[in-house]
Formats: sequence, C-alpha cells, structure tokens
Amino acid sequence: MHHHLTRRGFCLCCTAAAVAGRGWLTPAEAWAEATSIVDRMRSAAAEAEITVHRLRGNVAVLEGSGGNIAVLTGPDGKVFVDAGITATRPRIQAAADGLGPEPITHLVNTHWHFDHADGNEWLAGEGAAILAHANTGKHLASAQRVEDWSFDFPPAPPAAIPSETFTGDTSRALNGTILALTSYAPAHTDSDIAVRFVEPDILHTGDTYWNGIYPFIDYSTGGSIDGMIAAADANLAATSEATIVIPGHGNPVSNRAELAAFREMLVATREAVAALKAEGRSLAETIAARPTAPFDAKWGQFVITPDFYTRLVFEGV
Repeated sequence: MHHHLTRRGFCLCCTAAAVAGRGWLTPAEAWAEATSIVDRMRSAAAEAEITVHRLRGNVAVLEGSGGNIAVLTGPDGKVFVDAGITATRPRIQAAADGLGPEPITHLVNTHWHFDHADGNEWLAGEGAAILAHANTGKHLASAQRVEDWSFDFPPAPPAAIPSETFTGDTSRALNGTILALTSYAPAHTDSDIAVRFVEPDILHTGDTYWNGIYPFIDYSTGGSIDGMIAAADANLAATSEATIVIPGHGNPVSNRAELAAFREMLVATREAVAALKAEGRSLAETIAARPTAPFDAKWGQFVITPDFYTRLVFEGV
C-alpha cells in the first residue's frame, strides 16, 4: 500500500484499504479504522518521490503528490493544474524548478478534493492566483464531510480559497496557448472541470478519469456513476487519437483509447450492478455476486477494490 501511495500518486484511499479482502465493516468499525487517515496520507506524501513526465508544448506532468499535476511553463510564469498534497512541497518545488526559472503565477483546481487542492495555500504564497469552479470555492471555504471516507474536512485556510471562480466554461491565454476550462455536470463531485491545453492538444480530466484503476465517486458532494459516464462521454468528444490525456490518477500519460476503455468499464459495471439491484439483491448479495469480475484483473488492483467500487456503483443505481 505504501508503494501505491507514494508511486502511483493516489492518496485518498478511503476505507477501501481497510476492508480489502474481508467484507464490509460496520459503520462504527469503518469509522475507527478511517480515523486519522488523512494524517496517514500526509505522512505517506512526505516521503513520496515526484516523477516528471515532459509532454509537448511546454507542458509536463508531476506524478506522486496525490492527483496528477500538470505544469505549463513560459513567459507568463508557471501554470499549475492541481496542487497535490502539501507534504510533498519540497519535491514539487524542486521538480518545478527543473522545468525552468519562471515563477509560479497561476493555479487551476480541477475539483476540491484534498489530494488536488491541499497545496493551494503554499502555491498562493508563491504568487499563484487560484482559479476554480464556484463549487470548489464553496467546498474549500466550509467544512465538508465525505461519508465514504468517514472523514470531516475543516474549512481551508483563507489563502487556499480560489481568488476567482466560474460556472460554465471559460478560458485563459497563457504562455502561448489557450487553456479551455470546461465544467462537467456533477460526476466525480459537483465541482469538476476539464483543462484543455488547446495548441499542444492535451486534456487534463481531473478525477473524471482514472487510468487503469477503479474510480472513487464522491456522493457526499454531488458525484454519481451516471455522472461519471456522462463525463467520460464528454472527454471522448473533446479528444482525438492525437490528444494526450492526463487522468486524475493512474498512469499520468494516457490517450483516447485508454479513455474509451475506462468508459466501457463504467457502463458495463453499472449495468451489471443495476441488474442485480433490480432483482432485489441487497448490497452484500450484490458484492457477493462479483458483478465487476470481468474487469477486476485490470481495474481492481488498487486501493479502490472491486468490493468498494461495487458499493459505490450500487449507491448510484
């Protein structure tokens, strides 16, 4: 698990790791095992290595600090897409310094979750103006509970709150490229956006796409399995075979074919779980029936286990 936390860059483990291989805990047991999970995630991030993947058009991906971070460099300064976890700050700074001498001037959050926005405060201290969906600002500014992590997040520090928010779509011209920011309907959360670097043809999907691993869906802040499928459709419509796709988690350099495989998995597992639920099966009976079995060898080898993912789908059908 430590290897996955530090190398694969996914730090919101939820309670899945606690229950892997032995069925579902009672709410009280889940709460006891989830207590201080964020502290453990921060501790893991403190030791995480950061891997730099250089793409094209002065865009790179930093892997290892929670969600995958994109960085666009140029005369307008470094533009970050997502902020990772604060405990990785020294290695994020070192990796960013290796991309060029420009100061950090802009940060875009793809959504509000801890592993994508925990670094907001220090990046703002470096001079980054923070831009995000209005719901990201709302969630960061107030206490939030994520039921499936059994965790209560306090309000973020004032400096971590986006200085500019939007609904719908918007764009920015920076470092010789257009950043097209597109709001999804509620999918992973109700605050998700895509960031497309237009000229180099690179799409950062945030957590609406998890490459090769089952996704987490945050029903506490508006997410749903149907929303995830709709977001996958939107992502496919926004890409071509030449597009580089940056997922929120998993291998950070992806493509349209892998994105299509993710969408196919979502649809098939939703249909299988929905059919069992329509028969009157309970959650425990649905999990026991292993509706995700055809996909588990590829998608179920991470902290979102097949049982946990089945529970998330069951919740939304």
